[in-house]
Amino acid sequence: MTGHPDAGSAEPSDVSLVRPYVMTSGSSQEPRSPIEIEAQVLTSELGLAAAEQLRFELRDIVALCRCTVAVAEVAAALRLHIGVARVLIAELADRGLVTVHRPDGELGTDPGTIERIIRGLEALR
Repeated sequence: MTGHPDAGSAEPSDVSLVRPYVMTSGSSQEPRSPIEIEAQVLTSELGLAAAEQLRFELRDIVALCRCTVAVAEVAAALRLHIGVARVLIAELADRGLVTVHRPDGELGTDPGTIERIIRGLEALR
């Protein structure tokens, strides 16, 4: 027994077999100012218009974020590592294809907000 999943297995894997380096087109650095996992992402009109010309992973994010979605939810829904999601969202934001609504600095210290984030992340499991 090799420990590898059976090639004929019908059960989907939770782990992407594509390397993060490939998914981010070689970009391995986080954005200049890191995007918080609770930041909200919304596709812009430009993003909707350009969606068909984007590579698949960016197109998936644009499609998902037609309604406001948190960065952590993007990563979970598309089964991406959180760092990969941040890099891809930053690329889209730099091109004006999505807008990122960052939380206020004071929210990170509010216990109620922290508890809601933890409950939300636990619900994603």
